[in-house]
Amino acid sequence: MSIPIKKITLHKLRMRLKNPFATSFGTLQDKEFFIIEMEDGEGNRGFGESVAFISPWYTEETVQTNEHIMRDFLIPLLFQQPINHPDEVTQIFSVIRRNNMAKAAIEGAVWDLFAKRENLSLSKALGGTKTEIDVGIAIGIQASIPDLLHIIEEKVQQGYKRVKLKIKPGSDLEVLREVRSHFPDLPLMADANSAYTLQDIEHLKKLDDFNLLMIEQPLAHDDIVDHAILQKQLKTPICLDESIHSSDDARKAIELGSCRIINVKIGRVGGLTESKKIHDYCVTHDVPIWCGGMLEAGVGRAHNIALTSLDQFILPGDTAGSSHYWEQDIIQPEVVVQNGTIQVPDSPGIGYEINREALERFTIDRKVYTP
Repeated sequence: MSIPIKKITLHKLRMRLKNPFATSFGTLQDKEFFIIEMEDGEGNRGFGESVAFISPWYTEETVQTNEHIMRDFLIPLLFQQPINHPDEVTQIFSVIRRNNMAKAAIEGAVWDLFAKRENLSLSKALGGTKTEIDVGIAIGIQASIPDLLHIIEEKVQQGYKRVKLKIKPGSDLEVLREVRSHFPDLPLMADANSAYTLQDIEHLKKLDDFNLLMIEQPLAHDDIVDHAILQKQLKTPICLDESIHSSDDARKAIELGSCRIINVKIGRVGGLTESKKIHDYCVTHDVPIWCGGMLEAGVGRAHNIALTSLDQFILPGDTAGSSHYWEQDIIQPEVVVQNGTIQVPDSPGIGYEINREALERFTIDRKVYTP
């Protein structure tokens, strides 16, 4: 039976993070994004969330280009033909090159709508088996090492299962050395966000001293060749993030030996269907994966939780609780972490209700589309 799509609403939101989030690219305080609301005319509503930033520092996409692609291409394509299953959306959108975050935002709403119509949790609709997921925390670059140590101590006491630190040249070895001396047994990883080159091999080899779970994306954002050279020189596993935009990218990286771990971000790879393909390939090749975060609000966070319930998401992801990022989230109940775990909802769809009052308060623009 086809999934009727009678109305799509793009809610444009602006929400302020509790604390500025600093990476090697820059610092983010206010997050603009879209909530996609999709209605079937039978009382069911599916929700997706865009994860692009206002500047193209992570990928080429931005909030503005997402709106353009969704409005002028993806939504018209979705209205052109009947859809029986969300997996078909990837093929329908394949005529549009890249723009994965725009595609994932729309596709996420289709998945939620489908799951609600089938009376399935999104987790079960994707093939997830876990009832709870382990979560870690990502901590941006801090003004001082004592500030960083204080935050880590706070997060460890809250039960987070691993800590990810942002590093860059000039803010790496000393930081990791101090953190390791205070937290010798903490599962710790470093995220470089492409801040290094192969000329830094000798420097990066020093990271092996810190018993890291992984170093994430040390080299260029679009590289899988140089990472293979670097991985041969490091004991520390390399995890690829920005380099992986599809299951085909994952296959090539694994075949080349460019990494030993992959970070799956739904927006970066173009949606839940492509995320599942990467998951399934990594199952057959025994490559651990984990779900990365993009400072999502509640809807995107709910999609991450559902995806992480699949078996090969072995390592704790970045899906922290709502209160870590926001004074108030746009879902109810909010995402809560207890002893480093999040319960996977078993109610239909994403398993959280939209807090309409909060949605209205943060909305700065809204557009409605019908067939």
